[in-house]
Amino acid sequence: MTDPANTPLNALEEPEITRPPRSQWRDVWDQFSHHKGALMGGGFLVFITLAVMFGDFFWQVDPKKLDIRAKDFRPIYTVLWNSDAKVGWAHPLGSDNLGRDHLAQILAGGRTSMAVGWAAMILTMLIGTTIGVLAGFFKKIDGPLMRLTDLFLSLPILPLMLVAVTLFRQPLRAQFGVETGMFILIVGVIGVTSWMQTARIVRGDILALKEREFVLAARASGTTSRGIIFRHLLPNVLSPIMVSATLGLATAIITESSLSFLGVGFPSDFPTWGKMLADAVPRMQEFPERVMLPGVAISLTVLSVNYLGDGLRDALDPRIRGR
Repeated sequence: MTDPANTPLNALEEPEITRPPRSQWRDVWDQFSHHKGALMGGGFLVFITLAVMFGDFFWQVDPKKLDIRAKDFRPIYTVLWNSDAKVGWAHPLGSDNLGRDHLAQILAGGRTSMAVGWAAMILTMLIGTTIGVLAGFFKKIDGPLMRLTDLFLSLPILPLMLVAVTLFRQPLRAQFGVETGMFILIVGVIGVTSWMQTARIVRGDILALKEREFVLAARASGTTSRGIIFRHLLPNVLSPIMVSATLGLATAIITESSLSFLGVGFPSDFPTWGKMLADAVPRMQEFPERVMLPGVAISLTVLSVNYLGDGLRDALDPRIRGR
């Protein structure tokens, strides 16, 4: 007697293939890995972060050390078009008019700029997310919080920063020291003046999410407002928050460089990328590489952050994932 399972008709049927369910983060990585610009941007951001953090272990030169005998050295690559350039292997990227090594200053300045950028970005995300969630979830305070947001959006940011730095620079320096006080002041000023876009984005998503069925079910089951916010709403607005964080990092780096360039940032002997630009301007025509080195570092860092944010936006948005 023939077994029904071995009939020719059953043999032609394809066996059922059971695949393990794919995780959401695996889909996100697959989408992100297809974005070449985001991969390059993320790779460069990791490289520059590791370079400024651990560069001192490989290039042990004090960025504040003055060496008059080695002043105005040109970078090594300038010999390609100027064989008479004054170069030295002790200063592969050259030195300034006081003999300070440019490579050491790039590393130390990048450490300061990146630290300010990351700290200010975290502060911006905390303020913006908090105000956005409160305004979107609680109807009674939505109006006042949004009017506060509109007020901050209408303020001239750069003059406000200059006034804040002028007013609070000396008290913070006396309380925390020159460098730490300026770090706290600059991070605080950037964070307080950059949270508005994040608050608007988060508020819009919260307004849409709080009317969804899973939130209504949680509310009907007796879940408190705090539980709904932390268990159901915040995880669902993580995507726009992460994208906004990358853009906030780029904005913070540019803002810190602008303040240092204007001379209201860190002390004159404390290297930052913006301060290096300001010091190079008087002799820009004679030594153009002094402007190019910190300028290229700022531009590439900000560009890599923008590409990373673009890739995260495409990968984390389920509506466009897979296109």
